[in-house]
Amino acid sequence: MKIEANTPEEYIAQLPVERKQALIKLREVIKNNLPDGFEETLNYGMIGFVVPHSVYPPGYHCDTKLPLPFISIASQKNFVALYHMGIYANKNLLDWFVAEYAKHCTTKLDMGKSCIRFKKIDQIPYNLIAELATKITVSDWINFYEQHIKR
Repeated sequence: MKIEANTPEEYIAQLPVERKQALIKLREVIKNNLPDGFEETLNYGMIGFVVPHSVYPPGYHCDTKLPLPFISIASQKNFVALYHMGIYANKNLLDWFVAEYAKHCTTKLDMGKSCIRFKKIDQIPYNLIAELATKITVSDWINFYEQHIKR
Protein backbone atom coordinates (compact mmCIF):
# COMPACT_ATOMS: atom_id res chain seq x y z
CA MET A 1 0.00 0.00 0.00
CA LYS A 2 1.95 3.02 -1.28
CA ILE A 3 0.89 6.38 0.12
CA GLU A 4 2.33 9.59 -1.29
CA ALA A 5 2.60 12.11 1.54
CA ASN A 6 4.93 14.79 2.86
CA THR A 7 3.80 14.82 6.49
CA PRO A 8 2.40 12.33 8.99
CA GLU A 9 -0.92 14.18 8.82
CA GLU A 10 -1.07 13.82 5.03
CA TYR A 11 -0.22 10.13 5.39
CA ILE A 12 -3.07 9.54 7.86
CA ALA A 13 -5.56 11.58 5.81
CA GLN A 14 -5.11 9.17 2.89
CA LEU A 15 -5.79 6.00 4.88
CA PRO A 16 -8.96 3.97 4.48
CA VAL A 17 -11.47 4.66 7.28
CA GLU A 18 -10.94 1.24 8.88
CA ARG A 19 -7.19 1.89 9.24
CA LYS A 20 -7.22 5.60 10.07
CA GLN A 21 -8.27 5.32 13.73
CA ALA A 22 -5.75 2.55 14.43
CA LEU A 23 -2.86 4.58 12.98
CA ILE A 24 -3.97 7.74 14.78
CA LYS A 25 -4.04 5.89 18.10
CA LEU A 26 -0.76 4.06 17.45
CA ARG A 27 0.93 7.35 16.54
CA GLU A 28 -0.32 9.05 19.70
CA VAL A 29 0.71 6.14 21.93
CA ILE A 30 4.23 6.26 20.54
CA LYS A 31 4.50 10.07 20.65
CA ASN A 32 3.26 10.16 24.25
CA ASN A 33 5.67 7.48 25.47
CA LEU A 34 8.93 7.89 23.57
CA PRO A 35 11.75 9.41 25.61
CA ASP A 36 12.74 12.97 24.70
CA GLY A 37 14.98 13.50 21.70
CA PHE A 38 13.25 11.41 19.05
CA GLU A 39 11.58 13.33 16.26
CA GLU A 40 8.53 12.43 14.21
CA THR A 41 8.89 12.57 10.44
CA LEU A 42 7.91 10.81 7.27
CA ASN A 43 10.68 8.29 6.60
CA TYR A 44 10.76 5.53 3.98
CA GLY A 45 7.15 6.37 3.08
CA MET A 46 5.97 5.69 6.66
CA ILE A 47 5.43 7.68 9.81
CA GLY A 48 8.80 7.47 11.50
CA PHE A 49 10.31 8.35 14.84
CA VAL A 50 13.99 9.03 14.34
CA VAL A 51 17.11 10.43 15.94
CA PRO A 52 17.45 13.70 14.00
CA HIS A 53 20.70 14.88 12.45
CA SER A 54 20.81 17.69 15.02
CA VAL A 55 21.33 15.01 17.69
CA TYR A 56 23.21 12.42 15.62
CA PRO A 57 24.90 14.16 12.63
CA PRO A 58 26.26 10.98 10.97
CA GLY A 59 22.69 9.82 10.22
CA TYR A 60 21.80 6.33 9.07
CA HIS A 61 24.73 4.33 7.67
CA CYS A 62 22.66 2.99 4.75
CA ASP A 63 21.95 6.55 3.61
CA THR A 64 23.65 9.26 5.66
CA LYS A 65 21.23 11.89 4.30
CA LEU A 66 18.55 10.20 6.38
CA PRO A 67 18.23 10.50 10.16
CA LEU A 68 18.81 7.42 12.30
CA PRO A 69 15.53 5.44 12.24
CA PHE A 70 14.05 3.97 15.39
CA ILE A 71 10.30 3.26 15.13
CA SER A 72 8.01 3.44 12.10
CA ILE A 73 4.32 2.75 11.62
CA ALA A 74 2.53 2.06 8.38
CA SER A 75 -0.63 0.83 6.80
CA GLN A 76 0.41 -2.04 4.56
CA LYS A 77 -1.78 -3.98 2.13
CA ASN A 78 -3.01 -6.61 4.61
CA PHE A 79 -1.99 -5.26 8.00
CA VAL A 80 -0.92 -2.36 10.17
CA ALA A 81 2.82 -2.52 10.79
CA LEU A 82 5.04 -1.35 13.60
CA TYR A 83 8.76 -1.40 12.80
CA HIS A 84 10.98 -1.19 15.89
CA MET A 85 14.72 -1.17 15.30
CA GLY A 86 15.41 -1.81 18.99
CA ILE A 87 13.64 -5.16 18.84
CA TYR A 88 15.63 -6.02 15.73
CA ALA A 89 18.93 -5.07 17.33
CA ASN A 90 18.55 -6.05 20.98
CA LYS A 91 17.79 -9.69 21.80
CA ASN A 92 16.90 -8.89 25.43
CA LEU A 93 14.27 -6.41 24.27
CA LEU A 94 12.96 -8.90 21.72
CA ASP A 95 12.66 -11.62 24.37
CA TRP A 96 10.85 -9.21 26.70
CA PHE A 97 8.43 -8.18 23.96
CA VAL A 98 7.62 -11.74 22.89
CA ALA A 99 6.90 -12.77 26.50
CA GLU A 100 4.79 -9.67 27.17
CA TYR A 101 2.86 -9.98 23.91
CA ALA A 102 1.41 -13.29 25.06
CA LYS A 103 0.11 -11.55 28.20
CA HIS A 104 -1.64 -8.81 26.22
CA CYS A 105 -3.02 -10.62 23.17
CA THR A 106 -4.90 -13.77 22.35
CA THR A 107 -3.70 -13.68 18.74
CA LYS A 108 -0.43 -15.25 17.68
CA LEU A 109 2.46 -12.82 17.32
CA ASP A 110 3.11 -12.15 13.62
CA MET A 111 6.60 -10.73 13.44
CA GLY A 112 9.60 -10.37 11.15
CA LYS A 113 13.01 -9.04 12.18
CA SER A 114 11.81 -5.58 13.16
CA CYS A 115 8.25 -5.69 11.83
CA ILE A 116 5.27 -6.50 14.00
CA ARG A 117 2.20 -7.11 11.83
CA PHE A 118 -1.31 -6.49 13.15
CA LYS A 119 -3.84 -8.09 10.82
CA LYS A 120 -6.68 -7.61 13.30
CA ILE A 121 -6.52 -3.90 13.99
CA ASP A 122 -9.06 -4.16 16.79
CA GLN A 123 -6.51 -6.26 18.70
CA ILE A 124 -3.49 -3.96 18.62
CA PRO A 125 -1.98 -4.01 22.15
CA TYR A 126 -1.65 -0.24 22.62
CA ASN A 127 -0.60 -0.54 26.28
CA LEU A 128 2.20 -2.91 25.34
CA ILE A 129 3.32 -0.61 22.51
CA ALA A 130 3.32 2.29 24.98
CA GLU A 131 5.59 0.36 27.33
CA LEU A 132 7.83 -0.74 24.46
CA ALA A 133 8.24 2.89 23.38
CA THR A 134 9.67 3.79 26.80
CA LYS A 135 12.39 1.13 26.83
CA ILE A 136 15.20 2.86 24.89
CA THR A 137 16.39 6.46 25.15
CA VAL A 138 18.00 8.36 22.30
CA SER A 139 21.46 7.99 23.83
CA ASP A 140 20.87 4.26 24.47
CA TRP A 141 19.83 3.81 20.83
CA ILE A 142 22.81 5.74 19.45
CA ASN A 143 25.25 3.76 21.62
CA PHE A 144 23.68 0.42 20.71
CA TYR A 145 23.56 1.36 17.03
CA GLU A 146 27.22 2.37 16.95
CA GLN A 147 28.38 -0.75 18.80
CA HIS A 148 26.25 -3.37 17.07
CA ILE A 149 24.86 -2.15 13.75
CA LYS A 150 26.85 0.64 12.12
CA ARG A 151 29.61 -0.65 9.88
